[in-house]
Amino acid sequence: MDFNIKLSVGFTVSESSLEDALAEYDELSVAGLLREIIDKAIACDEISCKVEEGPNSLEELDSLKGA
Repeated sequence: MDFNIKLSVGFTVSESSLEDALAEYDELSVAGLLREIIDKAIACDEISCKVEEGPNSLEELDSLKGA
């Protein structure tokens, strides 16, 4: 039997750590990075991640730094 689990996770990450993580996975979003981490930790059939607040890409991070 398969189960669908939904949750909300919030975390704080330093600017340099976020930049390093996104740069290491060329053009990957925060949602994509979380999907990769969860998939490697637990073999899932389907993973859906959505960033509801905060930057989701290097471009969004850069635009926030410039503001």
